[in-house]
Amino acid sequence: MKSLEKIHEIREEKRKELDLRINTKADTREKHILVCQGTGCTSSKSPEILEKFKKILEEKNITNVRVIKTGCFGLCAKGPIVIIRPEDTFYAMVTPEDCEEIIEKHIIKGGKVERLLCKDIDGTVANSLDELNFYKKQKRIALKNCGLVNPEEIDEYIAFDGYKALEKVLIEMTQDEVIDVIKNSGLRGRGGAGFPTGKKWELTKASVENQKYVVCNADEGDPGAFMDRSILEGDPHCVLEAMAIAGYSIGANKGYIYVRAEYPIAVQRLKIAIEQARDYGILGENIFGTDFSFDIEIRLGAGAFVCGEETALLESIEGKRGQPRVKPPYPAQSGLWGKPTLINNVETYANIAQIILNGAEWYSSIGTETSKGTKVFALGGNVNNIGLVEVPMGTTLREIIYDIGGGIPNGREFKAAQTGGPSGGCIPKEHLDTPIDYESLKQIGSMMGSGGLIVMDDTKCMVALAKFYLDFTVSESCGKCTPCRIGTKRMLEILERLCNGEGEELDLYKLEKLADNIQKSSVCGLGQTAPNPVVSTMKYFREEFREHAIKKECRTLECKAMAKITINEEKCKGCGLCQKHCPVNAIDGSGRNKRIINQEKCIKCGTCIASCPFHAIGN
Repeated sequence: MKSLEKIHEIREEKRKELDLRINTKADTREKHILVCQGTGCTSSKSPEILEKFKKILEEKNITNVRVIKTGCFGLCAKGPIVIIRPEDTFYAMVTPEDCEEIIEKHIIKGGKVERLLCKDIDGTVANSLDELNFYKKQKRIALKNCGLVNPEEIDEYIAFDGYKALEKVLIEMTQDEVIDVIKNSGLRGRGGAGFPTGKKWELTKASVENQKYVVCNADEGDPGAFMDRSILEGDPHCVLEAMAIAGYSIGANKGYIYVRAEYPIAVQRLKIAIEQARDYGILGENIFGTDFSFDIEIRLGAGAFVCGEETALLESIEGKRGQPRVKPPYPAQSGLWGKPTLINNVETYANIAQIILNGAEWYSSIGTETSKGTKVFALGGNVNNIGLVEVPMGTTLREIIYDIGGGIPNGREFKAAQTGGPSGGCIPKEHLDTPIDYESLKQIGSMMGSGGLIVMDDTKCMVALAKFYLDFTVSESCGKCTPCRIGTKRMLEILERLCNGEGEELDLYKLEKLADNIQKSSVCGLGQTAPNPVVSTMKYFREEFREHAIKKECRTLECKAMAKITINEEKCKGCGLCQKHCPVNAIDGSGRNKRIINQEKCIKCGTCIASCPFHAIGN
């Protein structure tokens, strides 16, 4: 067990040692090779890259270079990523075969491997993170340490002011003072609903009981979302520190992290972090010599989407089937085993230590009047720079998609963005300049959600998109209440008819009526928001729904049952490229003659459309 004095010593000495991580002019002969070990890069052989670097350095007896595993750098589209500090050289799409060249040219000879330097969308070579457009408009608070520290080394977290906020809270502040700081900061829950975090802490503290609990909701189930996973993989100690601060503030001595078992890297790093914190006396009895005791356990979820709802999560921790409870009472009054329980998600906790250290005024100066701070988004879909971004609240959708995300691939047009996952809604191009904050998104029929942001180009069918999300909701419904269990199933059946060319105009009315009933009568928030993707797509893309229902047409050809691909005789040059690429030989013709599509053989895959250089093929 380390004393508080020893932790101070570690912080001072280790920070000097790691100065090169953040100081490009660090006075050192040592270099650090940072290798991303987030899930995305790991799936692309980054563990092999890390071991290959170590092996080469050992073989060449190079002792002034360290190879460090880190969490996600954010720019997942360019992974595996390797960054060399202190010069901050950014290498993208590195393979194990590249390691020898990097060591030889960069480490030994002092040059750079030009072909591996990360390039912006316009082809500009970036010599460091700061030169990439992807990072210029970001402000990293929750992601502060991701890509900077080794998530499996507590000393590195301590070096960058880790557990300093907990020390300040336990030694200098009362419970109420801590809660006041969180309240005055304006931090709202990042799990979706946006409830004021300080207010939730205050309500839980006010409940009089001999036992209270702190829970971290790490059950991230939205399709395309990986914000919480990346924080746990890259900076697990920030969550542990925040949970301990929350425990002190509300009078709890026990915490639980509920994380889905499908996140093996996050789970493993959490286990390592908890054991390290216990070994240092940061978790356990009489933390930092005070009378405050707090410990944390991990509980694994089996992947049920509904367990992201806070009361269903509590049921699951208790060993019961994950189903939402009727509220009130709320968890602040009666949560785990009937005791007052504070629940926040990973990203919410990731902001706490920074707020304590920098003050409420600092945090509240970032963002908008009603939405303070930053928000982390998992940016995916039809966008060039797929990855993890953290921006100040109030940043517009256009800035995220075009300035940070690099725009739409292949010169396609932006059509819509989906925020909030299965509980959210679609944002069309006329709202591209909408500020991303709780109120603005709600006004246009969407929601913040946990932070998934899926971009769609003009090849996507909005009816098919609505069907995709309803299909997900139906399969993930816990079945407890009839409106969600039966209502969403009926909505899905209507959408399936529309996509199969079997719908009718009356179906549009039925969809809206069902959506209204489900929103008003479902037991939990997930059921109440389940129709949102349908409601928002019908609001902004109603003509597409009408085309499916009345004309039996899908303008994007995504709904195969209604697609009829034809070749425009006037535009066709008889080049035969479509015929060459067709996977089922459904195109007839020879020589320089015009080609014709055999509709009986055609499987509507769209390969011919993509291969035609004269844009002669379409619906």
